[in-house]
Amino acid sequence: MTGTSGDDAVKVQDLATLTRRAARLWPHRRALRFDQRDIDYTFAELDELSDRYAAVLGALGIGYGDRIALVFDNRPEYPLLWLGAAKIGAAVVPVNPRYSVRELTRLLDHADPALVVTSSDYLDLVLASPAGGRRVAVTDAEGGPGVIGLDGVDAAAGPTPDQAVYPETLANIQYTSGTTGHPKGCMLSHGYWTTMVRKYADGFPHLGPDDVLLTAQPFYYLDPQWSLAACLLVGSSLVVLDRFHPTSFWDKVRTYGVTYLYCIGMMPTLLLRQPEKPTDREHSLRAVACSGIPKDIHAALEKRFAVPWYEGFGMTETGGDLRVLPDDHDELVGTGCVGRPNPHREARIVDERGRAVPRGATGELILRGAGMMDGYYRDETATCAVFRDGWFHTGDLARMDDLGRVYLTGRLKDMARRSGENIALNEVEAVLCSSERVSQAACVPVADDVRGEEVHAFLVINGEVVGGEAEAAATTLDEVVAHASANLAPFKVPRYWSFVDQLPLTPSQRVAKEKLRALRVTAFDRSTGEHVRLGSPSAPRGLVSERADA
Repeated sequence: MTGTSGDDAVKVQDLATLTRRAARLWPHRRALRFDQRDIDYTFAELDELSDRYAAVLGALGIGYGDRIALVFDNRPEYPLLWLGAAKIGAAVVPVNPRYSVRELTRLLDHADPALVVTSSDYLDLVLASPAGGRRVAVTDAEGGPGVIGLDGVDAAAGPTPDQAVYPETLANIQYTSGTTGHPKGCMLSHGYWTTMVRKYADGFPHLGPDDVLLTAQPFYYLDPQWSLAACLLVGSSLVVLDRFHPTSFWDKVRTYGVTYLYCIGMMPTLLLRQPEKPTDREHSLRAVACSGIPKDIHAALEKRFAVPWYEGFGMTETGGDLRVLPDDHDELVGTGCVGRPNPHREARIVDERGRAVPRGATGELILRGAGMMDGYYRDETATCAVFRDGWFHTGDLARMDDLGRVYLTGRLKDMARRSGENIALNEVEAVLCSSERVSQAACVPVADDVRGEEVHAFLVINGEVVGGEAEAAATTLDEVVAHASANLAPFKVPRYWSFVDQLPLTPSQRVAKEKLRALRVTAFDRSTGEHVRLGSPSAPRGLVSERADA
């Protein structure tokens, strides 16, 4: 039974109606729990408190079509502000609080929000970025010079907002790393969210009022947001962890009676590496959804934890697109298959001219259907590049079998994916080249058993050759790493570093990254402080300075 029975949920096409409908149908049922803070909200409380935030935003002059940036960890204010903004037709701009001042400044300059809302944890970061006349509010303090204090909003009274919102009303500008090196803002409408989550009720896993969901991802990601929207649709409950803790994760699953959860990045690997316990199979989970399940441990995950793990594929730009269903599950364990298109989605595999390739052949995965983004904010060129002839071009290489099931085989995009985070490699390269010590830089992904991929940076150094003495090389590298750390989020700073005399180039004078990936080269591993050998033993010689101190 799903939470939509007895009510025409198909007509619910915006987050405001979704929230009020949930409060009407299940007023006293727990909707949301923040584990670390020991805070619960019923559906009625979620509706009432988001109303109050909507009223406060309105009193600050925020209205239909305005944007507010949210710079938080997993705090209750996040979903309350998201839903409150939705009720007055404003859009939120979720921001990763791990950004450097440089990255935050660039994002805020592009999004141009009318208000930046943060907590005291990140107020210094926000104030360190040039405000450009923007107002700043802090949720858990009284404020101060130039800062609006929102402490106590959840207890304040305010008029219920009376603003019509529609499926096409903008709800989010969700920034995600792209292939151009700068985050792009995906314009996500209310209809994007309601279309995306309806499939969880109408199809597998058929979520309903008896389900308990859990998320360990931060609310500035897509996953906690769609999880909450799904709970609003069907009456499920969502448990929010402060972050992913592999040692206690399964205990939380048992404590809260979780029935469905979604994993990303290195989570499956780290869970499997924990010491086995007699309680590993004692839980209420009926399904685990995951993107990028390592093929070689898929069967071991299911055997140890006694629950099926289902692979899927989705993007911020397109929502949920492909998934493995129960009828195919047993056959596809360990194959890397991401399943078939969802009911509202079409998928094709095409060549470089957009022509469908034969089944089994490799090409680019393209998608179309309802519930996609409305384009990249203030970037018509990038929007036109991905939407062509009515299809969204993912940049992922894939093949499709005779039954219409899709298998990812690679990427056209120049990026690395580390622990579930997309890293645009040419963004990292631009930061490295802005160091006075670096003449040229190129980055490539390196496979990693735990984090999926790590970043390997190749540097051509300005001025004198640095390889004469180990101490000089280490000093140079320390300078470059410090520069990168000051201008990039920590997860973007490369793990591996190599000095080279020159970079391999293509005839068109672009860096030949396939050759870089294959080079047998000494690299400094920043995480261990040791020098390692990376690349193929049969790689061509002559481009890399083979220095023990590199």
